[in-house]
Amino acid sequence: MKPIICLGIESTAHTFGVGIVDSKGKILANVKDAFTTRQGGIIPVQVADHHYRCANSVLSDALTKARIKLDDIDLIAFSQGPGIGATLNVGAVTARTLSQRLKIPLTGVNHCIAHLEIGKLRTKAKDPVLLYASGANTQVITWQEGAFRIMGESLDIGVGNFLDVYARDLGLGFPGGPLVEKLALKGKNYIELPYVVKGMDVSFGGILTNLKQKIASKKYSKQDLCYSAQETVFAMLIEVSERAMAHAGKKELLLGGGVACNKRLQEMAKRMCKERQAKSFCPENEFLVDNGAMIAWNGIVNHKKHLFTKLKNSGIKPYLRLEDPLFG
Repeated sequence: MKPIICLGIESTAHTFGVGIVDSKGKILANVKDAFTTRQGGIIPVQVADHHYRCANSVLSDALTKARIKLDDIDLIAFSQGPGIGATLNVGAVTARTLSQRLKIPLTGVNHCIAHLEIGKLRTKAKDPVLLYASGANTQVITWQEGAFRIMGESLDIGVGNFLDVYARDLGLGFPGGPLVEKLALKGKNYIELPYVVKGMDVSFGGILTNLKQKIASKKYSKQDLCYSAQETVFAMLIEVSERAMAHAGKKELLLGGGVACNKRLQEMAKRMCKERQAKSFCPENEFLVDNGAMIAWNGIVNHKKHLFTKLKNSGIKPYLRLEDPLFG
């Protein structure tokens, strides 16, 4: 029997991606174009313009890499939410157009769940707690009693946004996480910062304010501040992840989201799991950052459950929560 081929479109934030995956889990293509700046953050309208400009070329490159034609596609999947409204619209419009043109089904995808599903596909994780650490989202997620559950999350901003704003305060560009990581490797002295864990939840706003004050004082090196920021916030994330594993009785931790590309966070996760006689899993960086392949694979998962999106229900959902249903 011929495998189903799904084309997935990712456009929740700074990345426009197109992934092509078949129902056997083979990734045929995963092409993206990300908006970046040398200074400052991102402006939604500018990012949306970037996505509109690159959409056709990214789609074309994905089809070329997969060595297929549009007519070979059986299903279109797209990030329906959560995300930035202006950028989500680009993906949704592209997906609707392709679905109508090719006369094939359309399925909306919860971006957060897509990170978990691609992680399970690319690793040997079976029933993990997911530490989802990205720009706008910081959540500890698990599957319990037939549904995904958020066991803990950030009470204010996502850890990725925290790193981006902090990098901007240091005069660095966007995205900030990799730039902070690079400087942190040169840091030698730990500078005490607020450590904000509230039960299963975390908060980064106060730490960011404290760092701004320390930057303004000019008493500390950028390297030491970056090192200290990473050590503090990552320790917070690992603490709540470990607590979730203990509470849920899970022996696996799966990292997901762009911040999980950070080698120090991966190292801390491995050490914690080793001490608990558990296992830590992390897919390749290509599938940690926002990408079209994870949307396409989640489209396949939806297809197996016969979950499709009617045109009238294909509107974007910028504030979609993990628990919010997309179907039914």
